[in-house]
Amino acid sequence: MFALIDCNNFYASCERVFNPNLQGKPIAILSNNDGCVISRSDEAKALNLPMGAPIFKWNSFCKANNITVLSSNYPLYGDMSSRVMNILKQFTPDVEVYSIDEAFVEFKGFENYNLNNYGHQMRTRILKWTGIPT
Repeated sequence: MFALIDCNNFYASCERVFNPNLQGKPIAILSNNDGCVISRSDEAKALNLPMGAPIFKWNSFCKANNITVLSSNYPLYGDMSSRVMNILKQFTPDVEVYSIDEAFVEFKGFENYNLNNYGHQMRTRILKWTGIPT
């Protein structure tokens, strides 16, 4: 049995961990040199801020909709990713990191486990220990 673990709105979620005032508010994370939107919170998605939007064309939209726009912080995202992946390795040794916010895990030898409950335990621990929703 395999599972795909995907962190929700990863860069935006990482920013919220260290700035809880951003919880529940629309936020957008920009690419290198603050060119384009590369991550959006659910609230920003609901406002129809497009992924990949060149920010110079969307600045007035963001201001009008109170979207907090942040520069990317790749050292932070890499650190948070490592934390998530290390938690996954506590549940199974078979973790294949797919991207900064995704991993495949294999449950070889877990035939006697309730994998639904096990998956919920994984989600709960990741959220509790890192603040990142999956």
